[in-house]
Formats: sequence, C-alpha cells, structure tokens
Amino acid sequence: MKIGIAPTLRNYDKKNLPKDILAGLIIMAVSIPISMGYAQIAGLPAVYGLYGSVFPILIFALFSTSPQFIFGVDAAPAALIGSALVTLKVEPGSEAAMTVVPALTLFVAVWLLAFYFMRAGKLVNFISAPVMGGFITGICTTIILMQVPKLMGGTAGTGELFELAEHIAEAAKHINVPSVILGVIALVILLVSKKLIPKFPMAVVLMALGAVLTIVLPFEEWGIQTLSAVEPGMPKWSIPAFGAVPMKDVVTISLSVAVVIMAETLLAENSFAQKNGYRIDDNREILAFFLGNMAAAFTGCCPMNGSVSRTAMGEQYQGKTQLTGLVAGASMIILLLCGTGFIGYLPIPVLTAIVISALWGATEFELAARLWKVSRTECMIFFGAFFGVLMLGTINGVLIGIILSFTEMIIRTSKPARCFLGIQPGHSHFRDLKEGDRVCALSGVVIYRFSSNLFFANVQVLRRDIEDAIKEDTKAVILDASGIGSLDITAADSLEILYKSLKQRGIRFYMTEHIAELNEQLRKFGLGYMIEEGSVRRTTHIALKDMGINRPYPLEDGIDNEQRSASRKRADNRVQEFVWAFGQEAEEQMEKQIALQIEQLKKTGDVDNLIHGRWSHMEELDEDEWLEHLEEHLKEIVNISGKDEKSLATRIEEHRREVHERIAKEHPELAEKFLERRHLLDEHLKEKRPEVYALVEKLREKE
Repeated sequence: MKIGIAPTLRNYDKKNLPKDILAGLIIMAVSIPISMGYAQIAGLPAVYGLYGSVFPILIFALFSTSPQFIFGVDAAPAALIGSALVTLKVEPGSEAAMTVVPALTLFVAVWLLAFYFMRAGKLVNFISAPVMGGFITGICTTIILMQVPKLMGGTAGTGELFELAEHIAEAAKHINVPSVILGVIALVILLVSKKLIPKFPMAVVLMALGAVLTIVLPFEEWGIQTLSAVEPGMPKWSIPAFGAVPMKDVVTISLSVAVVIMAETLLAENSFAQKNGYRIDDNREILAFFLGNMAAAFTGCCPMNGSVSRTAMGEQYQGKTQLTGLVAGASMIILLLCGTGFIGYLPIPVLTAIVISALWGATEFELAARLWKVSRTECMIFFGAFFGVLMLGTINGVLIGIILSFTEMIIRTSKPARCFLGIQPGHSHFRDLKEGDRVCALSGVVIYRFSSNLFFANVQVLRRDIEDAIKEDTKAVILDASGIGSLDITAADSLEILYKSLKQRGIRFYMTEHIAELNEQLRKFGLGYMIEEGSVRRTTHIALKDMGINRPYPLEDGIDNEQRSASRKRADNRVQEFVWAFGQEAEEQMEKQIALQIEQLKKTGDVDNLIHGRWSHMEELDEDEWLEHLEEHLKEIVNISGKDEKSLATRIEEHRREVHERIAKEHPELAEKFLERRHLLDEHLKEKRPEVYALVEKLREKE
C-alpha cells in the first residue's frame, strides 16, 4: 500500500510561508496552557501535555490530508481517560497512572489501525452539514464553558453542561476580580482586533505583554495565576506496559476512546474542509490518528485527538498547510530544551482569553440562523446535535448526530419528489402536469415519475399515488423510473402486488427510463418475468408504442396534438433494448427465447413465426441480433422443419435486409450504426458457425 508523506506540502506555494510559520508559533503558544491542563485531567503530570505537543503533532502533520487541522492533547479523550482512572481506582498523577495511561493509549492506537483497515471513515459521509455544524458548535461551546472558571482565577471544568454550570457557579463564589478584569480586557481586545485587523497576530502580542506585566506588576499578590514552571528536557521513549490494566478493561476503555477520536476528529475535519473548500481522505486521516497515538503511547502520553481550538487559531492567522503543525511541533521542542522558564511568566487569564476567542470563531451559529430561514427541520437537527454534545458528552453527541442524520435521510426519502406527466400539444417531451395549463395528460394513460430510490419507507407513497390516479378509462400505467437507482425487497414485493393488481383489472403496467442496473435487481428479486412479458421498457415512448399508441399521442378531452415538424420522426432513444433490459445476461436470455421458439417450432412447424416472432417489440438493432442468433441454429431448424438450408438462410437474410431498409427509411441517423454492428455480428457468426457464415456470404455475393 503506497503511503505518501506530507501530502499538503507538495507543490508548496512560498507566499504561504510567513503565514504558516506565524500560525505555527501561535498554535505552539496556545497549546501550552491547553495541553498542560488536559494532561492533568487525564491523570498525568502537566509536562506530559507539552510532550504530547511534539511527536504526535509532527507525525500527524506528515501524514494528514487536511491542510489545516492540528493534532494534540484534547478535552474528550483526556476526560474519558481521567474517568477511566477513577473506575480503575488509579490515583491521578501517581506512578501507577503514568504506567496505565500509556498502555491505554497504545490500545487506542490499535483500535484506530483496525478502523483504518475496515475503512470506517466512510461513516462520516452519512453525516449531514447541520449535524456537523451542531457537533462542532457543541464542542466549541463545551470547551468555552470549561475555560470560563479560569478567567475567574479558578481551574478548568470537566463534564457536560450541568457539571460545567455547577463548576462555574462554584468558581464564582471565589472569584478573583483582577483575573476577571485582565481576562475580559484581553478577550475584548482579541474579538475587536479580529474584526478590525484580522491578519494581525494579536494573540502573540498579548502573550508577550502578559509576560512583561507578570514581571512588572505584582500579579502574585493580586491572585492572578500564571502557568507552572516546567523542567527542561525532551520526552523519553519507552514501551508501554501491556499488562498494566486487565485485558477486559483495557479493550472496552480503549475502544470507546478510539471511537470518540475517530468520530469527533473526522467530523471536525470535514466541517473545516467543507467550510474552506477542500477535500480530505477520511481513511488516510484515521491512519494519521493511529500514527500520532502510537507516538503518544511510546512517549508516555494520553490519547491524542484533533483540536478544534488550535485549528481555529491556525485558521484565524491564515495557516494554509500542515507546515503550521510542523512549526508548532518544532518550536515546542525548542521551548522544552531551552525556553521552559518563559512558561512560568504567562498569565492564565490571558491565555484563556486567547483560547475562548479562537473557539468562538469556530462556532457555526450563523449556519443555524440560515437554516432557520430555509428549513426549520434542519435547524432543529443542528440544535439536536449541539445540545447532544453539550448535555450528554462527545460520544453520545456523535451517536445522536448519526441518528439525526439517518432520521433526516429517511424523512426525505419517505417524501420523495414525484409528479404525473403529460405532453404540451405539438411537443414530444413529457413534462409535469403542474407546470402549466397547456401540459395535458394522455388519454387513458397514467404516466407517473418517482424521483427517489424505492424502499420500505416510501413504496407505499408510490402505490397510493398510482392507485388514486387510476380512472375508469385508464388502460395503462407507466412508471417513469429515471429517478430510481435501487429498490429493496419490500419495494419489490409491493411493486409485484401493484403489477398483478393492475393486470387483474385489465390495466397494463410499464416501468421505463431507468438505469440497466435496476433490471438486474428486478431479476434478483424474482420480478424478471416483468421484463420477459415486455412490461419493462427502455423509454416511455417505446412503452406507448407497445400499446399501439403512436405520435401524435391522443390527449384527454380530445385536445388536438398535431406534430409541429417532420423532425419528430427521429428515433426515440433507440438503443439495444434487449441488452439494456437483460444486461450481462442478454446473450443467455436471447438464446433462451430462441430455444422457446424452437420448441414451439417442433409443435407447429411454423418457420415464419420463428423468423418474425420475437421478444415483445424488439427495436431494429435487437432484431438484427436476433436473426444472427437464429443463423447459428440454422442446422437445428433445418432438421426440425425439414426445410432446405439454403432457402432458410435466404429468408433470414431477406428479413435482415428489410430491417435495414426500414431503419434507413425511418431513422437514417441509425443506418450507419446498423452497418457497423452488422460487421461485428458477422465476425461473431464466422467464429461460431463458419459453415453458415460461408453460406450467407455466397447469398450476399449473388445479390
């Protein structure tokens, strides 16, 4: 399997270099408080958050197909691992936790590799834009609420909406006014600058200014917290302890975390991709998740996830490729080696304001407002996904989102677009009867178009519409199935019931205009007899012709329908209808039909019926092929009928000449195609029955 490296850096445009470097540096800076906080939530020392912002982010940047998404320590996996430690009765921050967490991370990576081989990324294709928007907005809002207590001088919250609200209320009881003032001022500056000077790196300026103020002003006396100092040095590589957790527990815990990582990150990546007009390879992204988490496991870190907040920050500062991730990872290495002293001077309220600002920019409430105007149903789906994440957590939010997407799809397909068709006098194309007063229904014929795949949830709509449209003078029902790509067994059974019911009432039923694949499905469901009985036709015009109704078609109420010009005398999409109807089985089915005719010949001795009798109203190209197949059975027909071989061959050739003359006269545009096919059929006959081919050639030479 070919795996390319750094796909987003191929044919790199140098004009993006300053933006990517700046965005990478800002992402590194904002990763410091975020990753340190989430590492502690996962039960590890804070420094492991910085370790997780080195090799996992670098490896992800080299393998991801998303030009802007950033990988790292994030809220959902950290919270799940933290709660798992409580279940396993492992004390956060202990030596045991530092052994258990990497083992869990390793098994998370193994699950992600399994998802990659299962190509599970395709599941995201079933998630609609409202669900994606609600999901991302729910995540952003959740993380913002987690960060709010830090503006008040407290610690980050965990859990869902009610737990977060409770934590905010508790933090408010011990509010630190200077922290609130500093954080709010920083947040206002960021939001205003984003509107007025969006390209200016205000976040970097505020971080530098915050460090200076920490030195100049008595922040410690005022109760304004700064980040904890970190010992310099790189993470150490080691093999996780496989037996640190019982296998039963490690499998279930790691599976839930892996599902959250795959679903949350893919949904977020696709949301950013859709918003910014590019495409990602979902399955390749799962491979990048696996590789990033393997690096995390071998450096002692917790499971890694795609970070909406850091990606939003990169987007704000116009990062264009994964060079932003490479710069962020490389600059974190430099920081760990020789700049950890700087970390202790960064005020937490300022860093929190930077994170909140980035997250607020990633929310999609404007999509909800647009949906409210266009589709209230889709707007409700948006808020269903939003509140699902906000109130029930990421994994439940993902499940709710998937359920909502499938529910929306079923609702849409259970109410498909459909209409009854007619013709405007003087025209040949069938149009919706509701288009205007001049479009008239055909006399005695119901033509019904159904524009959706036919399955259990909507087949009753089709049956009800057709049955309600039938009148006393209805002679035929034609189903225009051009919008039907597939059907299930429930639909097939209902279609059969409708077909037989109409047949009992003396009403003919035709299915037309659909793709050939649908004929394969009809045969698999046991409805092949409809094709053999001539009720499945290539076009509506051919179905009408089969009924003996020719142009100009008679309209209801005796409305005149004169043709406007001789151009109406062209072929009605005439292709090989037999081949269209039977697909790959066409040769076999034609031989089957000829075998039936030969059996009939044994009883009647009527050779004329054998030559002229054929599958219902074959088109001329099909008829020519029918005669070629008959020539292959020439000796068998001679033995049964007792006729002379030469005279039989002559009669078949005369009939083929009549078919060609008919085509040349009525549809000259097909005459050349007919001659081309004649050559191919002759080659086929020469290969299978050389003695018959030689006889036919002699007959043609005499002509």
